[in-house]
Amino acid sequence: MSELKYKRILLKLSGEALAGPSGFGIEPLEVESIASRVKEVHATGVEVAVVIGAGNLWRGKQGLDRGMDRATADYMGMLGTMMNALSLMDGLERAGVYTRVMSAIEMRAIAEPYIRRRAIRHLEKGRVVIFGAGTGNPYFSTDTAAALRATEIEADVVIKATKVDGVYDADPKKNPDAKKFEQLKYIEVLNRRLEVMDSTAISLCMENHLPILVLNLWDSTALPRALEGERVGTLVSG
Repeated sequence: MSELKYKRILLKLSGEALAGPSGFGIEPLEVESIASRVKEVHATGVEVAVVIGAGNLWRGKQGLDRGMDRATADYMGMLGTMMNALSLMDGLERAGVYTRVMSAIEMRAIAEPYIRRRAIRHLEKGRVVIFGAGTGNPYFSTDTAAALRATEIEADVVIKATKVDGVYDADPKKNPDAKKFEQLKYIEVLNRRLEVMDSTAISLCMENHLPILVLNLWDSTALPRALEGERVGTLVSG
């Protein structure tokens, strides 16, 4: 592999990435598939951190629609991210990749507390670090947690893993004439209300000049090519 464009990345996964065809629960085969993708990248020498959502286990909106307290719904989502984090950790370690789960909410029996300098040290030692429990605060999404953790660990890029090959002006599955964007500015994403990440996450990346690369993780060549600097997916930057 040629010289890498990115030395340290933060991979943002949706909880649904671990689910089977139903979109709910944790499917072991999907976990193993993602673990193999991460292992391939890690083997190149790239330092890899991961933030994962919980949409496969809990959708807070359903609770809110029934009158649930927002903070309670969000804390339940944070617990869901920890289940996903532990599942991915198991998949990675069975694949031979040393992994650490760090939680924004203290859970001593199952994960290390999140400490920025310790997280960076794990990455420097060649371990994959999975950040669980979001930011540890309600009212913030895992998109925002990804932007925050990437900024804290001084990642070179946030890679938003999707099942399409970039950002489009419409849903390409429903509209065959949808236009793909090769590159976007942060302000364009905000003004067009494109569903890249939520507005708080986009604003945080914009303030800290942190690029976001949206690509199809299920294309086995996309991420390796992106790391080598090829034009893949959609790049959101200044």
